[in-house]
Amino acid sequence: MTERQRRRRGAAVLSGVVAGVCVCAAGCSGTGRAAEDGRVGDPVEILHRAADALVEAGTSKARTSMEMATGGTRVTIRGQGVYDYRRQLGELKVMLPQDPAGTSEHRPITELLAPGALFMKNRGAGVPADKWVRVETATLSDGNLVTGGATDPFAAAEVLRGTRTATYVGRTEVAGTAVRHYRGIADLAVAAQDASAGGRDSLRAAAKGFATARVPFDAYLDDEGRIRKVRHRFSFVNGRGADEGRDARTGRDAQAGHGGSGDGRRGGPDERHGEAVAVASTTLLYDFGAPVDVRLPAAGDIYAGRIAED
Repeated sequence: MTERQRRRRGAAVLSGVVAGVCVCAAGCSGTGRAAEDGRVGDPVEILHRAADALVEAGTSKARTSMEMATGGTRVTIRGQGVYDYRRQLGELKVMLPQDPAGTSEHRPITELLAPGALFMKNRGAGVPADKWVRVETATLSDGNLVTGGATDPFAAAEVLRGTRTATYVGRTEVAGTAVRHYRGIADLAVAAQDASAGGRDSLRAAAKGFATARVPFDAYLDDEGRIRKVRHRFSFVNGRGADEGRDARTGRDAQAGHGGSGDGRRGGPDERHGEAVAVASTTLLYDFGAPVDVRLPAAGDIYAGRIAED
């Protein structure tokens, strides 16, 4: 092959690669901004790996907020704490919304997050102040993605394992950190299939219990692929009132907490009665590597009675 032929062939190959990149950029980002960042890659694959990047990071601090409309009023529940992604253990202080007069009716609720379980202290509703309430998250119709008033940070990341479609929106900042913004839709059933052993059953329950298994989201990842901020928009079917006759040992028979997702049933779509309620859950992660020491309560510190309706 002559030098001239080699150059022509090389130019043809390069032209094909460039054309492929342009097609991908146009398909992955309607604005074409993905072409400006050569390290973006396939948004779906990047989001699938986001939870693994948190495990590699080890720990972080977290802030959460959950917004919903109830009784014609929009309320926001906020939380703050720490999380250990390798042990899948976290601790959050959750602040319930103020009453209409502007004064708080509740003390902060301490929540301990563990694989398959949620522990709550200062729960009220007849629970002694020095006792914890334990809830099996797989028995909740939302898998505790909203019931506790805060989405477990690692569960929030594992939802992204079910990403079906996603686009790269562009570069921005979250709390002073440069991030890449992705927007897409995740499928909870797919997420459950690829989730860790500790989160699989809860995500499977959510896939069955929500009004739809499709979850729109906006995710913001740093240059190491770690989630800095993620906002999910869940839709659940409003069933019986919160905590009505719930067994504190299992969480069965009614919902467990503050976000509320119905009656704890795990039926299919044909069992989803009632009005669909939209919940926007935002998780902000920062200070990776922060010290985290989460200790679960001893058996004698767990309340074994029934919780009265608030």
